[in-house]
Amino acid sequence: MNNQTIVQRDLAVLWHPCSQMKDHDARASAADALPLIPIKSGQGVWLEDFDGNRYLDAISSWWVNLFGHANPIINQALREQLETLEHVILGGFTHEAALTLAEKLVEITPPGLDKCFYADNGSSAVEIALKMSFHYWRNLGQTQKTKFITLENSYHGETLGALAVGNVALYKETYAPLLMDVITVAGPDCYYREDGESWEAYSTRRFAAMEQALARHADEVCAVIVEPLVQCAGSMRMYHPVYLKMLREACDKYQVHLIADEIAVGFGRTGTLFACEQAAISPDFICLSKGLTGGYLPLSAVLTSNQVYQAFYDDYQNLTAFLHSHSYTGNALGCRAALATLGIFEQQNVIANNRYLAGLMTKAVERFKEHPNVAEVRQTGMIVAIELVKNKHTREAYPWQQRRGLAVYRYALSRGVLLRPLGNVIYFMPPYVINEQEIQLMADVAWQGIQLAVQD
Repeated sequence: MNNQTIVQRDLAVLWHPCSQMKDHDARASAADALPLIPIKSGQGVWLEDFDGNRYLDAISSWWVNLFGHANPIINQALREQLETLEHVILGGFTHEAALTLAEKLVEITPPGLDKCFYADNGSSAVEIALKMSFHYWRNLGQTQKTKFITLENSYHGETLGALAVGNVALYKETYAPLLMDVITVAGPDCYYREDGESWEAYSTRRFAAMEQALARHADEVCAVIVEPLVQCAGSMRMYHPVYLKMLREACDKYQVHLIADEIAVGFGRTGTLFACEQAAISPDFICLSKGLTGGYLPLSAVLTSNQVYQAFYDDYQNLTAFLHSHSYTGNALGCRAALATLGIFEQQNVIANNRYLAGLMTKAVERFKEHPNVAEVRQTGMIVAIELVKNKHTREAYPWQQRRGLAVYRYALSRGVLLRPLGNVIYFMPPYVINEQEIQLMADVAWQGIQLAVQD
């Protein structure tokens, strides 16, 4: 078995996510050609294909892998779970893995998040939070509350409700006729701050738009949904925790829920276990997925307050129950992988070590700041983003059709590093088991790839 054989079989039957499949075709233009890489195995931060080539997984396989591929601790936990229970219906039944994980999530998430509801993936978690918030107000008789407030440049998933509360045109525009109307507010993205203006000052100033929206629409709004600190799919744009603190206060003032989508930023990515901790706030709902199982199995969770839970707790005949369900809700294997992942956080000093690794990443990308085609190097914890532009001084962007980031991606693969840029934004979000030499390799290859991509 070799790469070519696997690729031929794949292209005959598989339709890949977030892909223009023609890019994988041998007839694609040189500018669009995108190699399809068949992976045979993984170990730590490394992936290996069928021809023996290795690739450093600098993006944690779409931001899910925390402690490396084939992690022995998670592997062992799954072996043990397989011998007892793989899955059971969670409607009217329970099992130890789902229960223990719910207890653990209630313990480690911000205070006041007392009840845990499981689903399969991040988009589903967002759908649950939106529905719960709407349904809560309905059960309280406030049926006029039907809208949601979201930030410009936000992304919350690909299902219709999640798409509706997102604001990245690339994902959303095609399906606009199918989506509910939302209120979109100018965001705190610090890329646009004035020269010499701090992240804190800019994020504080930008909150005025949210304040105005809440003051005007609070009576019809169920919730505000945000990605705390980093808008990941929105080109890894970042903002200051002060915005979250002000948002929590405003949501309380106007009696609107706050939904924190920590699907991508939770579990240590931003320098704390959860990004909300940096603003010392508790949302009304927190959505978790991706790193929850260490990158092993699809699982998500929505945590909310006892106050929300009590609005649904009633006699059956009153029809106030939350009847949302998924076939694999609380899957035992997924829950056990999540427990093993959280166990690693408990047994090892992960957050402190991540801060050390983040410092190494800061040092490794220092030279990018002076590159004539880099508008900004930004970082929050274990997330680093490098924004390529045509003109550094005016920040004029390259035309998206030129796909400069794709050139970096192709070059990096040829040098054994998996980077998957967001347009012209090159970013690093590696597993937490990466070492100093691997960080330097990641940065060196990105530097060389950028040189190649902007050489004209």
